[in-house]
Amino acid sequence: MGNSIHPSAIIGEGVSLGDDNVIGPFAVIVGPVTIGSGNWIGPHVTIGTPASHRAASHPASWEGELTGDPDVDGHGVAIGDGNRIREYFSAHQGIERRTDIGSNGYFLRGSHVAHDCVIGDDVTLGSNVVVGGHSEVWTLANLGLGVTVHQGGAIGPGAMVGMGAAVRGAVGPFSVSVGVPARVTGVNSVGLSRGGVPDDVIDRLASCIREQRPWDVNGVPAELSALVRKWEAR
Repeated sequence: MGNSIHPSAIIGEGVSLGDDNVIGPFAVIVGPVTIGSGNWIGPHVTIGTPASHRAASHPASWEGELTGDPDVDGHGVAIGDGNRIREYFSAHQGIERRTDIGSNGYFLRGSHVAHDCVIGDDVTLGSNVVVGGHSEVWTLANLGLGVTVHQGGAIGPGAMVGMGAAVRGAVGPFSVSVGVPARVTGVNSVGLSRGGVPDDVIDRLASCIREQRPWDVNGVPAELSALVRKWEAR
């Protein structure tokens, strides 16, 4: 199927779209940007505008062709498939590398992904979440309303961060964290259970998760254990 693009939306040079995307009124998407298929992109979304960085170039890329120089145009934004991107979401060009957003995410009103970030699959960003530059939010993570992730932060796979928390470093996989600064207070047992981890294994892993120690992955499904090992080896 073709894409449904509202007439008021601005799609600039260097934007590549897959199929069956919906792009709402007054959305602005400027390249270099690659967007997959089946995404719902709401009103007033902005994707591919310059990084919020004093050293970044700030071209009016919605008015003309790209230069082909990443130091001027930016290093791009890539978005996967099947995302729901709500109104006033924004994602910036990378400065040193591409800003990457995975598939099947849900990005609520006013959430922001800064330059050079990597966002995994099945991620949820609540309203007014701000993910600072060079940060990573891994697969299945869920950030509540108004969470702030400092530059260079890392949210592990399956982690849940409570509303209003401020993340200054790394939050381990399948943990629950709250506060300013964010501190691990519990275990995302619901997420582990949905991932096929038996209750007795969840009980065994609880102390590793709370203390952010390496996991004993015996009994953890292979796909999930591979994700956790990748996090531990980062």
